[in-house]
Amino acid sequence: MAEKIEMPKLSDTMEEGVIAKWNVKEGDKVESGDVIAEVETDKATMEVEVFDSGTVLKIMVDEGDAVPLGGVMAIIGEEGEDISDLLEGLDGNGAPSEKKEKKDSEDKEKKKEETSSEDDEELFDPILDEVNGQEKSSDDGRIKASPLARKMAEDKGIDLKKVKGSGPDGRIVKRDIESYEPKEAEKPAAAVAFDSEESKDVKISQMRKVIAKRLSESKFTNPHFYETVDIDMEGAIDARAKLNEVSDVKISFNDIVVKACAAALRRHPAVNSSWLDDVIRKHGDVHVAVAVAIDEGLMTPVIRHTDKKNLRQISAETKELAGLARDRKLQPEQMEGSTFTISNLGMFGIEEFTAIINPPNACILAVGAIRDVPVVKNGEVVPGKRMKVTLSSDHRIVDGAKAAEFLNTVRQMIENPLSMLL
Repeated sequence: MAEKIEMPKLSDTMEEGVIAKWNVKEGDKVESGDVIAEVETDKATMEVEVFDSGTVLKIMVDEGDAVPLGGVMAIIGEEGEDISDLLEGLDGNGAPSEKKEKKDSEDKEKKKEETSSEDDEELFDPILDEVNGQEKSSDDGRIKASPLARKMAEDKGIDLKKVKGSGPDGRIVKRDIESYEPKEAEKPAAAVAFDSEESKDVKISQMRKVIAKRLSESKFTNPHFYETVDIDMEGAIDARAKLNEVSDVKISFNDIVVKACAAALRRHPAVNSSWLDDVIRKHGDVHVAVAVAIDEGLMTPVIRHTDKKNLRQISAETKELAGLARDRKLQPEQMEGSTFTISNLGMFGIEEFTAIINPPNACILAVGAIRDVPVVKNGEVVPGKRMKVTLSSDHRIVDGAKAAEFLNTVRQMIENPLSMLL
């Protein structure tokens, strides 16, 4: 007996999935446990297995199409089996076709209204003109035209004297304005011509949809405020150079920022918190998420128990998670449970920016580039290395003074890297 293969729920926040790749085609035989498709969810690309053996009788959606939860992806059964009863009531995306029927009905009604509007124009406009004293013969210089045609001609800059009417007694109506083509002599002088470039509509990925939804909710629900500090990076630069002489894993400046934030979060639990409507949860563990840019947007893999790990461990784990993110192989559990987020655009030369909080975190730190700037030391202007970081905070959880205290602790630790070991 034929069965529908429906879109499963592959993550806790998933509402629909996009078919990234079909591993089978119609007519193929499949066994229980075979992976028939790869589905792009809001968090990762996951595999979909079949639970029964049979033949793929119908693939309902193409690669790149979105399927709602419970929507039919494919139908399997015995070869040659009649599946017309299963196909009845489904649209092109494997979902019930009620919406499609409703849309067709609305489109038909709209077309009917548009068709009747022109008939109404010819029937009632002459009467309205007469009532308003506007219907006059062309003998007195007045051109016969419906009010709608006059308005359309005015909007389009068309001279009614040059339009031939097709209505009663040569009256100009809507269709005459729509079909009017000016003669060459009437056309304005041609401007310099440029070749037009083709516009493209790019299909929105599941990741981009979720990013748009979550960040919109965060920006317009969480009352953001921002604080920036300028950090002296000379101590961190010297410490990093010495560490990389002995470490088998290359330590980056971002690793130093992650470690400093993790240590500071342990000292400032208000920043390591979440708003849960009825309560503010102060997390017992410190799990720092690091934003990783990929083609489709941004992923935030989580380094768990960050405050308990050394720089070498943080560096190795960050590189591994970033690689999985870029290959779209991160699992949902590797992106869940963060208590704080860091977004670094310094490698792109961005000196300073503000980031949108990653719910349910209370804060996110935006890290800029290290700059060569003149600084004053001991009363003299000397070359310096500076880096700006900006903390975005949810004012429901964190007040300005607490955010400032946290930032000052982060600055102190980065400027004096040995303090992170205390």
